[in-house]
Amino acid sequence: MNIITCFKVVPEEQDIIIKSNGELSFERAKTTISNYDLNSIEAGTQLIEANGGTLIALSVGAANIDDSKLKKNVLSRGPESVFLLADAQLENSDTHQTALALKAAIEKIGNYDLILCGEGSADLYAQQVGNQLGQLLNLPTVNSITKITEGKGKVVVERTLEDEVETLELDLPAVVSVTSDINLSRIPSLKQILAAGKKPSTVWSLADVNLTKPADTIEIIETKAPQQVERKQDVVEGDSEDAIKKFIEKIAVELK
Repeated sequence: MNIITCFKVVPEEQDIIIKSNGELSFERAKTTISNYDLNSIEAGTQLIEANGGTLIALSVGAANIDDSKLKKNVLSRGPESVFLLADAQLENSDTHQTALALKAAIEKIGNYDLILCGEGSADLYAQQVGNQLGQLLNLPTVNSITKITEGKGKVVVERTLEDEVETLELDLPAVVSVTSDINLSRIPSLKQILAAGKKPSTVWSLADVNLTKPADTIEIIETKAPQQVERKQDVVEGDSEDAIKKFIEKIAVELK
């Protein structure tokens, strides 16, 4: 099986600064792999380890995603190679623009059976890219997947719903978006990190995949952190009837 696992490069959350007016400052924020995509990479690695094949990692975004540490971080987790579509025009792309860029890169790579995506990204968590990518490629597409097993020319996937587990069989090629419940992403060993530096990486621009960034479909008016609310921390101790009655009375006042 030939697998392409898609990942997004996002700002490190702990480096984001909230200004006094609620605006977010990313000036000091380093870049990292979206946590949800770590599960996508791990899912691809486990499938290859169990069944054989090749695993390629793919990301699209602004020029700064072409970073040696980021590439080594990805390659140390299992992929044999990494492809980056890094172009200044892709900065702040919406989900449709991202899906179009991924489609162009995937078609240039060619020779794939399964495309894996994270359920959403750590910065926006729009949960749209995987679905839109599948539609653009005209492939069977499912999301919210918590388990994948390979069959002959097919994959069997499970989706955990509120009170049941849904099992689906998909003909390949297909696009599957996985949740963080599918696995626990591995911590690369020193040997894997050193070996990652010898694995190949390919960097393209939009021109290399014969793509022009389409017009924006969504206008972001502003992005601000929510206002902090002071907690009352009103504690009712005990489990007697009087304590429970007092607790209910306090809740009832707040809900009016």
